[in-house]
Amino acid sequence: MERRLQRVLAEHGVASRRKAEELIRAGRVSVDGTVVREMGVRVDPERQDIRVDGRPLRPERRRYLILHKPVGYITTASDERGRRTVLDLVEVPERVVPVGRLDRDSSGLLLLSNDGDLIYRITHPRYELEKEYEVLVDGFPPPSVIEQLRRGVTVGGRPVAVRSIEPIRTEEAGTVFRVVIHEGRNRIVRRMFERVGYPVLRLVRTRVGPLRLDGLKPGAWRDLTRRELEDLFRAVGLTPPAAGSRGSA
Repeated sequence: MERRLQRVLAEHGVASRRKAEELIRAGRVSVDGTVVREMGVRVDPERQDIRVDGRPLRPERRRYLILHKPVGYITTASDERGRRTVLDLVEVPERVVPVGRLDRDSSGLLLLSNDGDLIYRITHPRYELEKEYEVLVDGFPPPSVIEQLRRGVTVGGRPVAVRSIEPIRTEEAGTVFRVVIHEGRNRIVRRMFERVGYPVLRLVRTRVGPLRLDGLKPGAWRDLTRRELEDLFRAVGLTPPAAGSRGSA
């Protein structure tokens, strides 16, 4: 499957997407023997010879991990400012990357993989993979505000497609909601609650598609089980990989 060159480099663990763009501009990346310097070139890493500083991107065994991301870590492969990233928590020989976003102040379920096709399907809104969150907001929104959220508040010029939103309990600081959406715009859950005047105090992602945290402690990670992998692939319309892939035992 063709994808932007800088994205392919990031997926293979060469560098963050921003750093990959710098490598391309510096003339350090070639495709089928031709140096590429412009952004936006689309390539197929399965069919084309892509090299960085003359070294080919090496195919790796596919790896599929689930991490309980703690608060305080950023969801990126590397950080120019030296902040802690989710990859500091995971030690595997394969060059996995985070799948989707989960901001520094949030915690919960995060997938990591080196399977570009799966990453694309999970993160693309076309496939409408559900994400479920447990969200504590500052205060106690009345039914009229909850109904407004269900109808879809406008954020960034577009309504937020909320699959469901339900108050599940109250705490001293405010109300805890269970929110299910299928889009992945940056900080979208926080932004939609801020839009109606109830800032988020705590946000935990508890589910991505068929996958749940199920007792995984903050900072801990594991490979997906074979059943989880099959369910996830089918949820985004892909054929599950052969049983030899890590995360499919």
